[in-house]
Amino acid sequence: MTLLAFENVSKSYGASPALTNVSLEIPAGKIVGLLGPNGSGKTTLIKLINGLLQPDGGRILINDMEPSPATKAIVSYLPDTTYLNEQMKVKEALTFFKTFYKDFNLERAQSLLRDLGIDENSRFKKLSKGNKEKVQLILVMSRDARLYVLDEPIGGVDPAARDYILNTIINNYSPTSTVLISTHLISDIEPILDEIIFLKDGKVVRQGNVDDIRYESGESIDQLFRHEFKA
Repeated sequence: MTLLAFENVSKSYGASPALTNVSLEIPAGKIVGLLGPNGSGKTTLIKLINGLLQPDGGRILINDMEPSPATKAIVSYLPDTTYLNEQMKVKEALTFFKTFYKDFNLERAQSLLRDLGIDENSRFKKLSKGNKEKVQLILVMSRDARLYVLDEPIGGVDPAARDYILNTIINNYSPTSTVLISTHLISDIEPILDEIIFLKDGKVVRQGNVDDIRYESGESIDQLFRHEFKA
């Protein structure tokens, strides 16, 4: 079943095209890498999924619905910037999510926080950068969503925090859900990916199953990415 579909979607900022005739289909039950260098259109695509931007042309379908309050209820979004008030306590963030999202699993979030030894009475400003990132990810992954959209979830954290974040992603999504991870850190994320989408200058230049692509090319996704983008 297709969970997310883009049909000839275009988006420009003034005279500058950010996405041009993008078409893609993402099935349920997959971890999908949205891969491309900075400026390739990844964040624009993610904002379109979340209804934060409107396309200039084409159509977006999430679970057969166009972006709307109904799709926001089944999409769990981790932006690439901190979205929580620094003065807020962790337990206040839990209450906020529980109040705002019907599908928020408080027990799962509390269990994950306990595993990390993070005190719910801590204020965000007292947490390390890595722990802030982990708490934000725990909040997002503790929703029973259909589509998780994670924008650069491992950017700017140390390798140990990266491992924790990747394990949390793997262990907290259901077979009927899909995780879309936008990143330029390919080698770290490649081991958990089922499918990839390469974006370059606002266009999809490669899409498919990771094992098939590795078999056909004889290269890792990271090597392919470096060749494609001359990284």
